[in-house]
Amino acid sequence: MAQHNQLGEQGESTAADLLLGKGYTILDQNWRSGRNEIDLVARTGEMIVFVEVKTRTTDVHGEPSEAVTRRQQSRIIRAANDYLEKKQLLLEARFDIISIIKNRGGERIEHIEDAFFPLA
Repeated sequence: MAQHNQLGEQGESTAADLLLGKGYTILDQNWRSGRNEIDLVARTGEMIVFVEVKTRTTDVHGEPSEAVTRRQQSRIIRAANDYLEKKQLLLEARFDIISIIKNRGGERIEHIEDAFFPLA
């Protein structure tokens, strides 16, 4: 497996652990709808949370969360709509980003709630 794929998997595992520690329930991981993917689908109370995880080894090119482009947000939103429809869930939804910098010096994690919103 390529090193960047391993880093991504480690980041998703770290993010899932973070959410579990906050009392969230993980419903799905790497859920796909066509070409669109949601890294983590979690639930907290009556809220369903679609989480994009970005993991990097450095912030030299900016924070990992800054790599979530409008185009990627649109794909996540489309996948989230499909998820809610296929699972027949009538819950309020939120879109979060978990930004992770992981290197030999340790790791820095930022959980950004309501990181972006569906556009009308």
